[in-house]
Amino acid sequence: MDGVPDLSRMRRDYETRGLREDDLAPTWVEQFDRWFADAVAAELPEPNAVVVATADADGAPDARIVLVKGYDEHGFVFVTSYASAKGAQLAVNPRAALVFPWHALQRQVRVTGRVQRVGPTASDDLWDPRPRGAQLAAAASLQSTPVDSREELVERLRRLDADTHGEKLPRPEVWGGYRVVPDTVEFWQGGADRLHDRLRFVRDDAEGGGWVVQRLAP
Repeated sequence: MDGVPDLSRMRRDYETRGLREDDLAPTWVEQFDRWFADAVAAELPEPNAVVVATADADGAPDARIVLVKGYDEHGFVFVTSYASAKGAQLAVNPRAALVFPWHALQRQVRVTGRVQRVGPTASDDLWDPRPRGAQLAAAASLQSTPVDSREELVERLRRLDADTHGEKLPRPEVWGGYRVVPDTVEFWQGGADRLHDRLRFVRDDAEGGGWVVQRLAP
């Protein structure tokens, strides 16, 4: 088609030192600390944005971008409505894959693991700092359900705002946090001539829950 670029020729070669085993931190969370700090220092837009992929009971995949609201050695936390599409999928198939797409740094981090809800106190702690507008939107919207128009959503939010008179909104019972508990964490660094470096931490249950590092072919 006229005006459509030839996607088969769209490519940019990567020019980095790469990622060697000697460069890797002792644990995946320390390595993520390093790379996340680099993403923040590079002023990437929303460096905590992550693709979350889930699947339903039949294995049909689904994916979307959310913001990670915290992480530690136990995993990565994001928030959503339990009644959303991803909430329904996680209820029947509590596993997920994550991708942090840090293209500007020629990096990505890929995670696979089990998913569990965080407790109500932790969910409250994630809800309370949200701006009132974001709280109103989360409380007024029945996430992932069809609506007749945007105006309907705006009217729901307006009525809730008026009814609550500017008071603090309690966290809806249907809203809360999920933690992705990693089984694998892969650090991908782009390389020249597509010879990328891929180093993956893999949970080794045979070693009492320790981790081993594997190099993967690009």
